[in-house]
Amino acid sequence: MPITPTDKIWMNGELVDWDAAQIHVLTHTLHYGMGVFEGIRAYETADGPAVFRLTEHMQRLHNSARIMMMDMPYTVDELVAATKDVVRASGLPSCYIRPIAYYGYGEMGLNTLPCSVDVAIACWPWGAYLGEEAVSKGVRMKISSWTRHDHNTMPPAAKTTGNYVNSSLAKVEALKAGYDEAIMLSPQGFVSECTGENIFAARDGVLITPPIAAGALEGLTQDTVMAIARDFGFETKFDYLTRSDLYVCEEMFVCGTAAEVSAVNSVDDRPIPCPGPMTAAIAAEYAKTVRGEVDRYKDWLEYVD
Repeated sequence: MPITPTDKIWMNGELVDWDAAQIHVLTHTLHYGMGVFEGIRAYETADGPAVFRLTEHMQRLHNSARIMMMDMPYTVDELVAATKDVVRASGLPSCYIRPIAYYGYGEMGLNTLPCSVDVAIACWPWGAYLGEEAVSKGVRMKISSWTRHDHNTMPPAAKTTGNYVNSSLAKVEALKAGYDEAIMLSPQGFVSECTGENIFAARDGVLITPPIAAGALEGLTQDTVMAIARDFGFETKFDYLTRSDLYVCEEMFVCGTAAEVSAVNSVDDRPIPCPGPMTAAIAAEYAKTVRGEVDRYKDWLEYVD
């Protein structure tokens, strides 16, 4: 989706004009992909804009930086406050938020130790990542020819800019083949995740999602979905899935900050019942939860004002 400019972007402690938020062409991360980022959403609620699980997202950003041996110059609390400043300055009732920490201009070469760490936070309006009908009609999936990173090659537990070359290759391959999204397998052949979403598939009435060991990112939306599912009385667990499990599953959905909860109607042209009853229930509850309409989950919202 094209980006719609907003008024301000937070960069290294200051709100700057959108068009002034620029970096040098020799910025280190542009050349070597060593940066970490997050995807976060703010939603319109009865009490004004609220960011969903903001502090936890910023903690994960810090965790990603730690895995990459990147010294973050701002605390989690400082980044939380900066995010609220950006959303407030935008005047938007709801928006997508992108924090990124990257190695800046001034040093070149593979050694990151002398490099400065710069941080920016932007927000803009962004609709449903996999389409407005992704919940009701589902999306078509393809098993990618591209393998998900091994833990000792590129750490998939870190939300790292360079890792997403892997995802981009898989995404474009799927789109050019006429599908909506790609599913990536681990080097051992187990289902890992999509290019930007965690996977849930139902077998024998149990919702199964791949573990971190299979190369899946530890998703905050994934965690939210599991809590909602348990409160509905649905059995959920982390376990390994094969591609054949997906072909014969009773229902399937994917989830992530951008995609929210999106049903899957087929994998490799094998139709899947869509939307399944658990999928429909969880998607509806998630949509209410992020908008502050479910009392038991209100602690997940951090209000801008």
